[in-house]
Amino acid sequence: MSDFIQTSPARAVENAAQHHFIAAEAPWSGIVRKGQIIRIEDSYGQQAIDTLFYRADDFSERYSNQDTMRMQGAAYVGIGTKIMSSEGNVMLTMTADSCGRHDTSAGACSCESNTVRFGHGTKYLHACRDNFLLEVSKHGMDKRDIVPNINFFMNVPIKPTGEMTIVDGISAAGDYVELVAEMDVLCVISNCPQVNNPCNGFDPTPIRVLIWDGEA
Repeated sequence: MSDFIQTSPARAVENAAQHHFIAAEAPWSGIVRKGQIIRIEDSYGQQAIDTLFYRADDFSERYSNQDTMRMQGAAYVGIGTKIMSSEGNVMLTMTADSCGRHDTSAGACSCESNTVRFGHGTKYLHACRDNFLLEVSKHGMDKRDIVPNINFFMNVPIKPTGEMTIVDGISAAGDYVELVAEMDVLCVISNCPQVNNPCNGFDPTPIRVLIWDGEA
């Protein structure tokens, strides 16, 4: 098995404390308690899942892509990655990954970036930044609280020159990542609605989130 791919012991879905289906193009948020295991599943394959984490009792402490990359000395998120906060604390640890490619450099799509990249005709298409704003507003935050995120299952090769391009995803139906929470966190997801680049295979699809207590 590749060093970049590691599956988890079989977990009974019926034993999950939480079980969420997230529609294509939709947002979701929920609390993951310290010690709980969250599985984010690409149910149909080739679906980017934009994700943010915030400390549950202090939203001013949130995911830091810079600290996460610096901590592990790598540009991608994978097995063993410590998901770091803006205060230098470990928020979660990735313990399982059946895909092997997850970006944390390309950020979230927005109406503005769609317009720049794909033309003015895309200005009014739904975007991840809209999803994030809708979801964080439920928790008393606003657009200033949206920071660079993780793009689970998004394939973004980075060349030695630093150039990067979003290309076809490599995830298959049912691929997943699992992370164990090292503190109580708020997880915020945008099930990416992008249809102008291949991050979703040009066909956004539903996903699933499962949360188990402890080592269930």
